[in-house]
Amino acid sequence: MVEFTDISKLLTGKSKKTVHIHGWLHHKRSSGGVQFLLIRDGTGIVQSTLRKGKVDAKTYDKIDKLLIESAVEIKGKAKRDKRAPGGYELSIDGIKVLSESKEEFPIAKKYHGPEFLMDYRHLWLRSKKMQAMLKIRSKTLEAAREWFLKRGYIEFQSPILITAACEGGSTLFELKYFDRKAYLTQSWQLYAEAGIYSVGKIFTIAPSFRAERSRTRRHLTEYWHIEVEEPWCDLGCIIKVIEGLVTHILHKLAKELPEELKMYGRDPKKLLKTKPPFKRITYDKAVEILKKEGVKIDWGEDLTWQQQKVLSFKFRGPFFITHFPKAAKAFYHKPDPKKPKVTLSVDLQAPEGHGELVGGGQRTHDLDALLKRIKEDGLREKDYQFYVDLRKYGSVPHAGFGLGLERLIMWICKLDHIRDAIPFPRTLTRIYP
Repeated sequence: MVEFTDISKLLTGKSKKTVHIHGWLHHKRSSGGVQFLLIRDGTGIVQSTLRKGKVDAKTYDKIDKLLIESAVEIKGKAKRDKRAPGGYELSIDGIKVLSESKEEFPIAKKYHGPEFLMDYRHLWLRSKKMQAMLKIRSKTLEAAREWFLKRGYIEFQSPILITAACEGGSTLFELKYFDRKAYLTQSWQLYAEAGIYSVGKIFTIAPSFRAERSRTRRHLTEYWHIEVEEPWCDLGCIIKVIEGLVTHILHKLAKELPEELKMYGRDPKKLLKTKPPFKRITYDKAVEILKKEGVKIDWGEDLTWQQQKVLSFKFRGPFFITHFPKAAKAFYHKPDPKKPKVTLSVDLQAPEGHGELVGGGQRTHDLDALLKRIKEDGLREKDYQFYVDLRKYGSVPHAGFGLGLERLIMWICKLDHIRDAIPFPRTLTRIYP
C-alpha cells in the first residue's frame, strides 16, 4: 500500500527523499521541455517538475493538456530549491491523473469582482487567501478551546431554536415550529445562565442569527459566537477573562501561522505585543471624545459602527468601553448601584477602524430587580419564566460575554468586508451557495 506524504511535511525537509503525494493541479506552466506543476493538497503547495523523458510521451502530452484543478497522484524526489515556492521542489518520476477537470476553471488570475467570487464561493475557497483564512479561523477556535479547557471551563451547548428574544425582538428570524412560532437564537445567553448553576463556568462555540436589515461591511445574518458565562464573577472579573482569551488567541496565531497572517498584511510581531491590561474608557468618556470629533450623538443611545470606527483610531490596540446606559443594553444587564442609569456592561473594541468585537457584562441576579427590568422593557414575564426561576434558587452574581468570531478575524486579517471571514457568508442579499 502506497504511503502518501503531506505537502506540509515535504516543505519542512523532514520527508523521505522519494515521496508519493496526491492533490490538485493549482497552476501550471511549460518551458523548454519542462512542465512546472503547482500541486495543492490542503496542507500546502509544492512546485513539481515534469521533464520530457521521465514519463512516456502519451502521459507527458496528457499532463500538458490537463486543466487546472484536476486531481493527480505523483511519485518523485524532493529537493531543496530556493527558487521554488516554499523552498522545495519535487522532481516527478511518475504521475497519474485521478480526476480530470471537465472544463476551464471559472476563476482565472484576472480580477474578479466580489459578486462573481460570491457566486463561485464553493470554488473560491481553493484560493490561497481563502485557504489562509480557513486556517486562521480554525486556529482561532483551537486557541479559544485550549484557553478555556486549561482553566477549568466546561463546553456547554444551548438550543438553536428558541421561543423568546435574548436581544432585540426586531432582529429575530421567525419560523414555524409545528403549530406554534419559534425563532433562531441570537445568543446562548439565557440558557447559559441555567448551565452555570450546574457545572460552574462554561463556554460555547456556536452559530447565532440576527435578522438585521443591514448592508454594512460588518454584519452577517448568520455568524459564529464564542460565548462565556461564569458564576461568582463581576464586571472586573469578566473583563480579565476577555483580556486573557483574546491575548492567547492573538499570540497563538502569531506563533503558529505567521505566514498566513503576513499574506493579509498583518505583522505577527504586532500581535505578540498585545498584552493585558487593555485600555479602558467609560461610555460617558466615549461620548465626550465623539463630540470633540464633531460626531453627533445623544447620551443614552447605543454606539453605531460609524461612531465605533471614529473611536477605534484613538487607540493602538484593543480597548474596552464600559458602563453603557440601560436603554442601550438588554434587560439582563445589571444596573450600576453607584449610577443606576448605566449598566455594568462592557464592549471590547478593535483598533484600526474595526470597532466592536465583544459585548458582555455582569447580569442582574436579584429577582425583584430582574422583574423590574423586564417590565421596563415592555416584555412579558411569562416568556422568560424559566429565566426568572433561576433567581429563585440560589442566585449568585455572574457575568459573561459573546465574541464575534468573524469580527475578530476581520480585524486580525485586516479585511475590508466581514464576508471574507467565513466560508459561506449569509447576508441580507446572499443565501446561496
